[in-house]
Amino acid sequence: MKSTSAKATVIATALLALAACASAPTGGGGGTGTTATAAGAYTWWDPYPQHDAGSAWAKRVNSCGQQAGVTIQRTAYDTTALTNQALLAGQEGNAPDVILLDNPAVSTLADAGMLTAMADFGLDTARFDKNLIAAGELDGKTYGIPIGANTLALYYNKKILDQAGVEPDSIKDWASLGAALKKVKAAGKKPITFAGIGTEEGSFQFLPWFWGAGAQLTQLDSPQAVEALELWSSWLKDGLAPNSVISNSQNTTWEEFLTGEFAFAENGTWQINSAAKAGFPTGVVQIPAKDGGAAPTPTGGEFITVPVQKDTKRYDVTKKILECMTTPEGLVETGTTFAYYIPSTADGQQRILAQEPGLKPWVEAVRSAKGRTSDNLGTDYPKISEALWTGVQKALSGAASPADALKQAQAQAKQAIGG
Repeated sequence: MKSTSAKATVIATALLALAACASAPTGGGGGTGTTATAAGAYTWWDPYPQHDAGSAWAKRVNSCGQQAGVTIQRTAYDTTALTNQALLAGQEGNAPDVILLDNPAVSTLADAGMLTAMADFGLDTARFDKNLIAAGELDGKTYGIPIGANTLALYYNKKILDQAGVEPDSIKDWASLGAALKKVKAAGKKPITFAGIGTEEGSFQFLPWFWGAGAQLTQLDSPQAVEALELWSSWLKDGLAPNSVISNSQNTTWEEFLTGEFAFAENGTWQINSAAKAGFPTGVVQIPAKDGGAAPTPTGGEFITVPVQKDTKRYDVTKKILECMTTPEGLVETGTTFAYYIPSTADGQQRILAQEPGLKPWVEAVRSAKGRTSDNLGTDYPKISEALWTGVQKALSGAASPADALKQAQAQAKQAIGG
């Protein structure tokens, strides 16, 4: 068994890799607020430094503290700094009462014994969508609840599709998508762009195609996985996607799409407002599974977690704070504050659709989405993901065939997790 310090080093490395995943947009790297705790205050950490003390988000958090009869002292860090601080505080035994963690990090901190299971202080999690809350589960216990979710879909440029004679509703599976891309190319336009970068963002963008082919993260070199990577590779080979996808992050992919030159771009809920301001009409379709229907897409977003406290009496108030934050109204308020996080309960989703009917495609995408650490992958996920994005890079760059690249990826993942 690893020592505590050695295990913390491993966890820190994993969390640094996961920090690249999709989430609410964040600002600079510094924290906001103070670190000294006022007497009787409940401490709250989150990864939203762009929302200062006067923001709607800060007021929402403070309101839940008031309803629970306490003052909340909030500190905000960027995602990487937050996870590092969480590790340090857990080791030193002075963790805050509440931390909002990027969802793949939940099982990692839970495995380190730093988080309290929701059932341990009586919080009912049954009302949360099972596919969303699964990212906070480890070994049969739930260690966090989602404040909302974002995920991926295909944005399209309606002007280009009209010129190419493509109806967005015709895209039902890989074959119909491929036919649409070829029509766009024949019309002299650029068909599609995505992010295949060799980081967590690359895995995040590849997973809908990987899962949509029927592949599982426990077997990276399955025939289904090879089919998915062959699809991406063929798009580059056939000139349907640019070579820039090999190094594209999600941000650079979006910048390409905003030039108005591409028919499709794979990107997330967090671009809704930007898409509305584009210099051309846009729309959204689900990423199709190979044989039809919507492919499972990975979930992004934060979970409310409760670090282990020496004084367990504090959990009673913490429970009240969490319940306040996750009412249907509260989930909608959070969703609109963060440029459209989709609420994580059916009631919340119905309420946000009543306000914003145009979010229907995203609500549908979230309902079929899947947590990256689901299937009880837990702390194995970062190692598997690194092997996967490495394999994707090899195939897209031509260094190996899709089959050979994924065979090497499976061997890398197996060695990394000690299998």
